[in-house]
Amino acid sequence: MSEPQVIKMYAAREQIYPREAKGRYATWRWVCVWLTQLAFYGLPWLNWNGRQALLFDLTTRKFYIFGVVLWPQDFIYLAALLIIAAYLLFLVTAIAGRVWCGFSCPQTVYTEIFLWVERKIEGPRSARIALDRQGPSVRKAAKKTAKHLAWGAIALWTGFTFVGYFTPIHELAREVQTFNFGPWEWFWVLFYALATYGNAGWLREQVCKYMCPYARFQSAMFDQDTLIITYDAKRGEPRGVANKKAAQPAKPLGDCIDCTMCVQVCPTGIDIRNGLQYECIGCAACVDACNSVMDKIERPRGLIRYSTDHAMENNFDSKQIRQRAMRPRVLIYSSILALIIIGVCTSLFLRTPLKMDVIRDRGSMGREVEDGMIENVYRLQIMNTSEQQQHFKISASGLSGLELISRDEVTLQPTETLGWPIRLRVPHGVGEKGSNKIHIELQSVEDPSLHVRESAVFIVPR
Repeated sequence: MSEPQVIKMYAAREQIYPREAKGRYATWRWVCVWLTQLAFYGLPWLNWNGRQALLFDLTTRKFYIFGVVLWPQDFIYLAALLIIAAYLLFLVTAIAGRVWCGFSCPQTVYTEIFLWVERKIEGPRSARIALDRQGPSVRKAAKKTAKHLAWGAIALWTGFTFVGYFTPIHELAREVQTFNFGPWEWFWVLFYALATYGNAGWLREQVCKYMCPYARFQSAMFDQDTLIITYDAKRGEPRGVANKKAAQPAKPLGDCIDCTMCVQVCPTGIDIRNGLQYECIGCAACVDACNSVMDKIERPRGLIRYSTDHAMENNFDSKQIRQRAMRPRVLIYSSILALIIIGVCTSLFLRTPLKMDVIRDRGSMGREVEDGMIENVYRLQIMNTSEQQQHFKISASGLSGLELISRDEVTLQPTETLGWPIRLRVPHGVGEKGSNKIHIELQSVEDPSLHVRESAVFIVPR
């Protein structure tokens, strides 16, 4: 009787110690790190028209994006921004694979920063491996503590900055100085700090391999002409290091000397020589490592490189790869993206920075006042969405002799919402019994082109 087999449904995590890669793509990764973090940490402190340039103020329900002020009624624009970002990601993926993941994804960026902190405190890859294999000691505890304290400080600053996009960051800074943080500020700062600390400091490649949904459906956007990290097996195999003193082998060796440098620098710990894998984030660290090895053994670069399946099969050069980039899938993504961007920009350009809702006074459907006049009462809900003070003149039309009894001028401060009551009257005998359609118009005194006209109903008692 055969022994029962144990099938493990979950593989234990193997600790990965990425070696530092140096080269063209490593430089570009750090350029992306600097650009994204300068933008992320710097934008909340940037002022625009006397207020924070980029602020999603949930308390006042106003979203400030440089010179544009969006209100809850303008949520369609925020949705459009997300759609543009999604289509841009699809387009980039169809052309260059997971280049977003490898260079600009927050998980990759913060993991890169954490690894830099780790190298500065614990040393290079060999030193980190040796340190983890050591038994408990004061030196080991000191290094580990220093690393996590440094990373914890960066994570806290990241959480503080993130909350600064939703609560004015200057106010947050003053609250920190006076120890006057509210409970919600504490919660969200610590929540995002913990997310940054845990995702990049502990989970690292586990997020990319098991938690990120993008890695699972990326293959739906790939085709034979998508740029991916590829290993030239025809050139590299069979692997091995040629021994100059030994006799010439019967079968010549390939360019791959099986140094495993491509594996040692990989942040997800895969061997790219086994082919494309969903764990590959396209960071090209293996390309830099392999190119440096090829330089040392005086072999041509590009044993591991950015290429496509069609290029590898048919030996396409760079020009042919670029020519095949503009294929139907890419053209469709580009066209849809261009149409959405043009539509959003046109809508923003033609957007009127004035909104008005007319609300009837339900307590007074229509009443007869002095001299037999018929009066209706309304409430105008006016929104000045611009950042300039505006003076408006109110008028009404639609019935003969329709007269505005209340004050016909109103002033709104920048980004102010105001409820303004008005009374309209018509002479006795004007209009039909019941409801009569009228129009109420709001006209800017400073800018005649700025006006809004809304329909309403005037009730004549039966």
